[in-house]
Amino acid sequence: MVRQRPLSLLATCLLGLVLSDGVAAQYGKPPPLGASEGLPGGPQGEVRPRNPHPSALPPGQATGPFGKPPPLPPGNGPATGGAPGEHRAVASGSGFVVAQGRVLTNHHVAEGCSEMRLRTSNGTELTATVTATDAQRDLALLTVRGDPGPPLRFRQGPPVRRGEGVVTYGFPLAGLLSSGPTLTTGDVSALSGMRDNQRHFQISAPVQPGNSGGPLLDLTGNVIGVVVSKLNAQRVAQSTGDIPQNVNFAVKAEEAIDFLRRNGVQPRIGNSDSAPRSAAEIGEVAHPSTLFLRCLR
Repeated sequence: MVRQRPLSLLATCLLGLVLSDGVAAQYGKPPPLGASEGLPGGPQGEVRPRNPHPSALPPGQATGPFGKPPPLPPGNGPATGGAPGEHRAVASGSGFVVAQGRVLTNHHVAEGCSEMRLRTSNGTELTATVTATDAQRDLALLTVRGDPGPPLRFRQGPPVRRGEGVVTYGFPLAGLLSSGPTLTTGDVSALSGMRDNQRHFQISAPVQPGNSGGPLLDLTGNVIGVVVSKLNAQRVAQSTGDIPQNVNFAVKAEEAIDFLRRNGVQPRIGNSDSAPRSAAEIGEVAHPSTLFLRCLR
């Protein structure tokens, strides 16, 4: 069993996170975000080998992708320590089904994992292997042994607009918040990310460590992005004197679709031309297809 810290200690750690150096201080260094953001990395669209060495963002910028979460709750991970060669859960995140036996998540969620464990909506635990990654897009494709659930459908049109309502679905702060999935709502704030990164949307829907790799859905239930990161509010406040609120980012659906097709997966595609649904209804669409992921080393 994974050793569980007392809740009071977890709360103290979380408070220390807020008072120290923002999310990045607690959850590790992010991978490169690509040449379009003026950071280390190769040409846009370049597919990097698995597990490139990560690099830190300069002060005052985005926290980057989420890394290690708080300790996992009892029963949700293999033993720590133990016999040589025994796997240990070191990080968690979210993912969603994109084709039969295929799951999409972030590169930084799957980076360095010898094995991935997935928990489905009905509580079944499955194993998966990382079959393709793209460090620049921060995407990873997993092949699952078993049935992880029905594929979600990606939006092909019409183009996403500023102000559109969005829903996130995932598993933030495992071991501290609910062990089940969390739904948040917001809007598309901008059609590009940090430093005009054209691969990202900026969104106002709140996200936390553990949301990484989860789907960003429009109000018809189609995927328009993959949750990836949030702004480091504390660093920005230190630089500007003002605390930014609800500045988060998602990889655009077209980037994910191209990544999947390059790796032999044909995702489901549809138009978002039907009547909008409620957030609760969107959650019902996402629920059977969104997975809790654990990285084992």
